[in-house]
Amino acid sequence: MVKLDVTLPVYRMENFRTYSAQREYIVKNNLPADYFVKGQEVQSIQQQQHDILFTLAKKGKAGSVTPVIDVLRDEGQRETLLISSTGVVINGNRRLAAMRELYAENGKSNKQFSHVNCMVLPEDASADDIVDIEALLQARPETRLDYDWIGDAQLINKLLNSGKPSNSPKQIADRLNRTEADIKNTVQALVEADLYLKDWANAEGQYSLIRDDAEQLFKDLPKLLSGKESGLQEASRAIAWTLLDNREQVPGRLYNYNAAIGKLADDVIDRFSNDLGLSFDSESAEDEDDEDFDVDFDDTDSPIDYGAVIQILKDEDRKEEAVEALIDACETAIESAKGQKSATAALKAVSQAHSKLASLDLSKAAPSTSPAIIKQLHAITKLVEKHIESAAKIENSTSEE
Repeated sequence: MVKLDVTLPVYRMENFRTYSAQREYIVKNNLPADYFVKGQEVQSIQQQQHDILFTLAKKGKAGSVTPVIDVLRDEGQRETLLISSTGVVINGNRRLAAMRELYAENGKSNKQFSHVNCMVLPEDASADDIVDIEALLQARPETRLDYDWIGDAQLINKLLNSGKPSNSPKQIADRLNRTEADIKNTVQALVEADLYLKDWANAEGQYSLIRDDAEQLFKDLPKLLSGKESGLQEASRAIAWTLLDNREQVPGRLYNYNAAIGKLADDVIDRFSNDLGLSFDSESAEDEDDEDFDVDFDDTDSPIDYGAVIQILKDEDRKEEAVEALIDACETAIESAKGQKSATAALKAVSQAHSKLASLDLSKAAPSTSPAIIKQLHAITKLVEKHIESAAKIENSTSEE
């Protein structure tokens, strides 16, 4: 145990609590990935780490976590910092940042923070030992209430990739008082978050774009995508990411749309595609070697071009239309699966069909497609006559009542 001048301890840069903020700073300033780790002894980089830590020290959670700086201001230093034999802070980085700020704010009234109490690890403590210590002190369920879930996942990932025989998912779970399934799911969720930022948001490493309320979605995705072929997996991700980006327009919680991302994804894609007039025929209607083709409105075997679905969801020019169609497709698919299809769904489907036919411009159709078009229009006419009879019966029965 030692008492050190508050200016002497060094912030540890491989700090998983600050991982997200560090990555954000690196990306925004186009810096090398190891900027913070290699700059641990550089004063200017220590200052940048201080700013990150002090921001965290001022944060709390309503009803559960009081900001670190408020606790220190009221009660002083209750817990010792844990430092390496070279003075690097292993546990207590936020507290150190807060104590430094309080002392700088008013050295006279906060003179107790001129020096800090520290507990020193032995000289032979290895880098792996230090990661294990951080995990034990900060990643247990009872102490990670204010721990960024991205940082938590990075810490677990570091443990799993350490190569130590004692760092299997089961052993890590036991040490952290968590389940093995939770450990595996946390790492898988991080993979999904990285995919979202890199492939969808074009913002690799900018974890600030992933709000706290998105954690559940990323942790649900691995299970929702399980068992699907790669094309459908990517399309399902596109559904999830579009809903996430536009959650202000999504009625209720994102969690309620899990079925639309998971087991109902095929149905959602089909409804969405029909609404926007996407065609998934594997052969072009303009292929002159195929002068005619059968009309089968119940055919579900046509290969789906998931790429077209993903592309239209990413198209900024059609964003408003696509988002509205996707949310509607998700809700309709979920309602239909529950046997609670909306009473207005039929009217909406008829209106959509009318809109598409009204916008049809046959003058631009290739001559070779005319026989097929005529055949489809005759089939549509027969379906329309059939639905008119059904609607008339419903109207008459209602009138008689």
